[in-house]
Amino acid sequence: MTDTKQITEALKEEARRAGFSLAGVTLPDPPDHLDFYQDWIAAGYHADMGWMATERALDRRSDPKRILPECQSILVLGMPYPFSAERRGGGKISSYAWNKDYHDVLNQKMKELVRFLEDQVGRPVSNRWYTDTGPILERELARRAGLGWFGKNTTLINPHQGSFFFLAELFLDIALEPDPPFQNQHCGSCTRCLDACPTGSLKAPYLLDANLCISYLTIEKKGNIPKELRPKMDQWVFGCDICQQVCPWNQRFAGKEEIIDAFQPRPESTRIDLQEEITLSEEDFREKFRNSPVKRTKRGGYLRNVAVALGNQGLKRSLKSLTAALQDRDAAVRGHAAWALGEIGGELAREKLQEALGEEEDQRVRREIKSALHT
Repeated sequence: MTDTKQITEALKEEARRAGFSLAGVTLPDPPDHLDFYQDWIAAGYHADMGWMATERALDRRSDPKRILPECQSILVLGMPYPFSAERRGGGKISSYAWNKDYHDVLNQKMKELVRFLEDQVGRPVSNRWYTDTGPILERELARRAGLGWFGKNTTLINPHQGSFFFLAELFLDIALEPDPPFQNQHCGSCTRCLDACPTGSLKAPYLLDANLCISYLTIEKKGNIPKELRPKMDQWVFGCDICQQVCPWNQRFAGKEEIIDAFQPRPESTRIDLQEEITLSEEDFREKFRNSPVKRTKRGGYLRNVAVALGNQGLKRSLKSLTAALQDRDAAVRGHAAWALGEIGGELAREKLQEALGEEEDQRVRREIKSALHT
């Protein structure tokens, strides 16, 4: 097959068969929003995600051809994951992490798409594929490929599917028929996402401060979570869906596309018993979250988040498990367990905190315990 239009349509159709509900093509031109991204980095809104701000990363984001010099086209794909309605009680995990790690799933599917394309054109095709991993401005490429617009919550929104979908990109050394870019914004005067964010991470429409974002705090943030933000995190232990849950486009359209088996919700991911989670051993954690995005937090980060969620839950029955967590080998877990005990309060909590203070050697944890005792 040599006709550009035919090749493009055949590749898109194969992508749809693979579970990608969205597929568009754009050219490897420099991004229109690079200045905005550089200003965002300069303002420190990327928090301590230093890999986003390296000279090499900024250089490669400035021009797709610095990633693949022979690139002629970029196929941009969207694959839906479950719509996350508000859930009450227990720990909360962002719905994109309810099953298998999307990096593994989508990378394999893009690899298969390259094989399909090579069969169609009868030659090897130089390529690079990414899904939330490479130094590229994914939303910019997706908008240029006609997949949607930038929402005020900074996600890419499609007018027929909302924003509950993964983005993936295939850089190809073959000419494909480009799609017209998505030109319009459809958020109008709506500010539901800004109003709903409990930490105020959406500083303004289209502007996210990662330092305050619950997704950042529960996944990327190392060490201690700022105390003033902990009460605002509710019971989120990995990620956050709030700004998407309240979006009218999601409430109307998300969840209608077929979800592949790899992303179907697993019961153990949608019903998190915080009492059990805080007791997870290293082996238990690895087994439970094998092939899951949640493994990114590592056990210490995850149990730190669970301790915060228990503190926000505020149940007296959590005292026993939190007291045990005061002996955890991870300092962040011990410190956040102390904070949670302080939030729950009562004589028993104070007694256990006093005992822990007499044994604790880590100065950061000691400060957490002393602060909890004065709550």
